[in-house]
Amino acid sequence: MTKEDIVAYVANLARIHISREEKEFLEGQLTKILDYIGKLKELDVEGVEPMSGFRLSHNITRDDVTKQSHVREDILRNAPNREGDYFKVPKVIE
Repeated sequence: MTKEDIVAYVANLARIHISREEKEFLEGQLTKILDYIGKLKELDVEGVEPMSGFRLSHNITRDDVTKQSHVREDILRNAPNREGDYFKVPKVIE
């Protein structure tokens, strides 16, 4: 299957219409991807254990820190109707 056929096939699967210019651009992108995969195939991975997934040995999340926020007033400013610090809506439950 040629790169042009692959691009047309994927566009058909995605149910999108692509112009001739887009098709040529995507063929170029596909060529770059396949060339990179070719470079990866040249790597010597002898003795490297396969990974079943990616897991860090330490936690990289940050500590939760509270801080003042003035977003509430910005949000309430957009409310069509408000009462104090709350949105005022019509009663929906009887």
